[in-house]
Amino acid sequence: MPTYADALALFHEWTLTDSLRRHGYAVEAAMGFYAKHFGADEQLWRMAGLLHDIDYEKHQSLDEHPYVGVAMLREKGYPEEMLDAIMGHANHTGSERVSLISKVLFAVDELAGFIMAVGYVRPTGLEGMSPKSVTKKLKDKPFAAAVSREDIRDGAADLNIELAQHIANVISGMQADATRLGFTSS
Repeated sequence: MPTYADALALFHEWTLTDSLRRHGYAVEAAMGFYAKHFGADEQLWRMAGLLHDIDYEKHQSLDEHPYVGVAMLREKGYPEEMLDAIMGHANHTGSERVSLISKVLFAVDELAGFIMAVGYVRPTGLEGMSPKSVTKKLKDKPFAAAVSREDIRDGAADLNIELAQHIANVISGMQADATRLGFTSS
């Protein structure tokens, strides 16, 4: 199986924009939190988060994403469990989310992006962020309008975790990697 270092090099080769890199890091951080929480393989879960949008910069159409990336990752020997999770993070693929890694990747993807957006408008970034401040912004429909609130709610429900707790978990995972995500610590 490829190592995390291999995954990171591949991620940097395929993902050139800072915004998409930060999104990959954010989802990776959230996946790392949940891997620890559930006692799962942290390296595998982190790589799934990092690589879930590997093809998005060059293949944004529904006909290509995430199919192109998954095919390339399969050729490079990444495990099927991870590839199934990547397929399942995109509703349009019709891939059923059966495994816990699949459910978690779907649950954290949109939420991590939303938390990044909330962090950008806060003077302290991720520092001191609470589920309440994120929930308030979720109700503001024009704010980060492209983020699916339904996917965020459905993801938490699929994990059988209250939304506020799920938000707290993802914030915690992201705070642990705040500098890498572009937020400075005080």
